[in-house]
Amino acid sequence: MMSFLLPFCSGFALSASLIVAIGAQNLFVLRQGLKQEHVGMIVLFCGFSDAVLIIAGVSGMGAVVAVLPTLTVGFTLVGAGFLAWYGTQSLRRAAQHGSMSVELGQSVSLKRALATVAAFTWLNPHVYLDTVLLMGAAATAQPLSARPIFAVGAASASFLWFAALGYGARFLQPVFARPRAWQVFDCIIGGVMFVLAGFLLWSGAFHQFLKQE
Repeated sequence: MMSFLLPFCSGFALSASLIVAIGAQNLFVLRQGLKQEHVGMIVLFCGFSDAVLIIAGVSGMGAVVAVLPTLTVGFTLVGAGFLAWYGTQSLRRAAQHGSMSVELGQSVSLKRALATVAAFTWLNPHVYLDTVLLMGAAATAQPLSARPIFAVGAASASFLWFAALGYGARFLQPVFARPRAWQVFDCIIGGVMFVLAGFLLWSGAFHQFLKQE
């Protein structure tokens, strides 16, 4: 029993510590949860995406990602551009006083919602650093036979977090019944997106500077 629990708990704890943070993906899941729009599919998509990346890291794909700096730079530029675009959209929503309530809020199709969360997930270079590289490196400390259990524990934390975030958001709906609350929330989202975009560009330039040194 302990041979199962130890690697499972190790993977679960590490994954939870990495995923429970304010980020673009989490804010989008929270916003959709507040609107109660396509929550199940978004939660499943985020959970399965993390599971795929975690399995790739535990399987040794981290070494492949580490030797592809051009790919990392490409994801950094595209990801930063997308974050800046979404931040602009959030600030524009905040300026539209009449469309901020859950009832009157602009609905998005399932296809568009999944495309947006896919961009937040797969165009973020830090996702690969956390799940593929870091999780992969941590898995090497486990015996070979325990690594699948480690991956299951890590993926379980991801599914649990996104489910809690998406479905737990409804408890905040009394607060967001007021249009002003949506305006503040979208202002926060816009600000976070621009900060994350700037951080991506800065970190990408910083790594390039270190390589030149």
